[in-house]
Amino acid sequence: MPRLTRRDVLRSGLILSGSTLLPHAGWAQARALMQNAIDDQALPAVAPREKLLFDYGWRFMFGNAEDPSKDLNFGMGHNNFSKTGEFEFATAKFDDSKWREQRLPHDWAVELPFVWDDELQSHGYKPLGRKYPATSVGWYRRTFEVPASDQGKRISIQFDGAFRDALIFVNGCFIGRHDNGYTPFSFDLSDFLRYGEKNYIVVRMDATYNDGWFYEGAGIYRHVWMIKQDKLHLGQWESYVRTRMEGGAAVLDLGTVVNNHGAKSENASVRWTIRDRAGKTVATAQAAAQPVAVNGSATYTATARIAHPELWDLDSPTLYTATVTVETDGTARDAEEVSFGVRTVHFDADKGFFLNGKHVWIQGTCNHQDHAGVGSALPDRLQYYRMAVLKAMGSNAVRTSHNMPTPEWVEACDRMGMLMLCETRTMSATPEAIEALKIMIKRYRNSPGIFLWSMGNEEWELERWPMGVPIMDDMQRVSNELDPTRLCTAAVNGSYYSGISKVLEVEGFNYNLNSPDKYHQTHPKQPSIGTETASAISTRGVYRTDPLRNELSAYDTNQPGWGETAETWWQFYHARPWLSGGFAWTGLDYRGEPTPYGWPSISSQFGISDTCGFPKDTYYYYQSVWSNEPMLHVFPHWNFEGQEGQPISIWAYSNQDEVELLVNGKSLGVKKVPALSHVEWSVPYEPGFIEARARKNGKVVLTQRRATTGKPASIRLTADRTTINADGEDLAMVRVEALDAQGRAVPTAMDMIDFKVTGNGALIGVGNGDPNCHESDKGSKRSLFNGLAQVILQANKTPGQLVIEASTRGNSLKPATLTITTQQAPLRPEVA
Repeated sequence: MPRLTRRDVLRSGLILSGSTLLPHAGWAQARALMQNAIDDQALPAVAPREKLLFDYGWRFMFGNAEDPSKDLNFGMGHNNFSKTGEFEFATAKFDDSKWREQRLPHDWAVELPFVWDDELQSHGYKPLGRKYPATSVGWYRRTFEVPASDQGKRISIQFDGAFRDALIFVNGCFIGRHDNGYTPFSFDLSDFLRYGEKNYIVVRMDATYNDGWFYEGAGIYRHVWMIKQDKLHLGQWESYVRTRMEGGAAVLDLGTVVNNHGAKSENASVRWTIRDRAGKTVATAQAAAQPVAVNGSATYTATARIAHPELWDLDSPTLYTATVTVETDGTARDAEEVSFGVRTVHFDADKGFFLNGKHVWIQGTCNHQDHAGVGSALPDRLQYYRMAVLKAMGSNAVRTSHNMPTPEWVEACDRMGMLMLCETRTMSATPEAIEALKIMIKRYRNSPGIFLWSMGNEEWELERWPMGVPIMDDMQRVSNELDPTRLCTAAVNGSYYSGISKVLEVEGFNYNLNSPDKYHQTHPKQPSIGTETASAISTRGVYRTDPLRNELSAYDTNQPGWGETAETWWQFYHARPWLSGGFAWTGLDYRGEPTPYGWPSISSQFGISDTCGFPKDTYYYYQSVWSNEPMLHVFPHWNFEGQEGQPISIWAYSNQDEVELLVNGKSLGVKKVPALSHVEWSVPYEPGFIEARARKNGKVVLTQRRATTGKPASIRLTADRTTINADGEDLAMVRVEALDAQGRAVPTAMDMIDFKVTGNGALIGVGNGDPNCHESDKGSKRSLFNGLAQVILQANKTPGQLVIEASTRGNSLKPATLTITTQQAPLRPEVA
């Protein structure tokens, strides 16, 4: 039997999933794309380079931003910067046995209690900041080994992202600092290591200050890596593949930079090998040898052609791989693999956006980077789950609001056929802001999913002041130099006739539906896009707004003063092709920014899905206008005990011609579905059932029924996959429901469910999508919210079974047990 690669195992694990979380059209297609999606680590380091995961084996403790005695005496005595090598907490002398074990990625903010402090409102009421020194600083420590045979190599540590203000210490020495909470950073450790011996690394994170006005988490919330290279090596993120079409062939403009940290000048050449998804070589290129001076660098370029390329597209996201190798005298010294796609993107000021020469509406959502149960520390598999939720809705694009995204979110776009508006955190021309912009563009410019760079969000001062013009000029110049294949935009809100709009390559509109028409008339040659729209607000499973409970009706009737309902914004944009489409705020709910209510609400209600990814009813409006798959969604549920005889508004979304409604078998008539809208009836409530029938050309093609259920009687557990990889990383997303005596899901159930997990894995987070719920995301219990809760299970590295048991106190509901098989899988190389 042939040996399975990590790619084969990941694909088989996805194919073996036996149940779905989202009972609607489009999910099957999204899952099919997810089956072929390969995470960032599916491109391993190419020999002779080594890339080792540095996530395991850490220890953690809270420090203190105010009291040095509770902060490892940092800054006092020998723990200061006066002498190199005197930070004792990063040496063998230090005892960390009382620190807790902690694997990465890690967000400590999600573990903290909620605190009623209005200054914390936009950040989800988590105690971080100057007023909360005891929970704003965290320390990470790890012992690791480096073989003696590695001496002479360049060994660096790379953080994909850490929030915030990281200080790195190795073997008693201060290595460096990085304060940006979203950009990756790395340090060369070669001179500070003890080869063949134990080494000690300490990272101090300080989340006292914010980068944004939303929940950002705290800690090392993305992956960490150790990179081992030759002293002569490819520059970090310097390799690029720019594609263009000529007469049916793809022309690849290739480039990279080689650095020399060795003791002598080297004469080096660079070779590119291009392979298709089957691993077949389809093109090669060579750049001639040239000298690379000591502590110097050299730039290499070449051109290659793919005669008949498979294009990257939304429904067929074909990727190619470029292996870049630096050589001296025929010997490979360093190499890396770059994933890319062949496609063209184009904006037309009158007709909108084009992908591969075809008009495409941007059917997008904005999203922050947190999820129920885990906060900002999302495992890789969860990125794909969230992307599948959006893809199944009919969405084809995401905006990374408002920061450089994690690599796995970009990879999910590339491999699942989603476009991305990639946004930097700070709109500015300061050295720090420009460096962050450069890092983002270099890191992700090979992504076929990214079709536009965003220079920032709602910078009101720069939007209206003249100083915005030179700042935006500088930012766009940097972007164009590093990536001449994409244009730039910014999310502008209000001031469209001064400041940055004067020079933006693509005008971005946030809300303000009274502005685009006039602006387009006065700027007819400037392309436009809806960078942020909607902000419709609703609570999943709620059908009557109740300010006393901080709950909003799930009908598409609620929006804040600056926003629009889902139907309003899409009808407006769809009538104006030159706007290209837009990005609804937001695809999923997120912590912080509770609107329109404050405490005890701790998360937003803007999401089309909740914080677990469970769809709200408006999700199906978007599916009806964004998806070609036949669909029908009728709501609300039909459990309104105590409201007998009172009128209930019944809505239906469908992309078919008309919908008929029946109540307890009696037809209330057929209604034609208005373009980009819905149909509705007002019906006196009586227990029983409602049934919607969607017709196409007069023929019933879809039927959906909502029945009055009984009281909760049992628990049901459903996993998105019943076989996952025993690689220490893979997940099963478990949907928790209460059923009545007839086995029907009870949509109003609010029971508290206790969980017990045994076997080969662990429970890493729970949630229920309730914006007012203060239960712990890291606990072993969770209440149902309007019939649903979610448990995230993660496999360990031992194949076997992972068992979850769900019960209620006193067994008021019949318990449930679910077994997940964890299959043998290749493990990513990791630091010892």
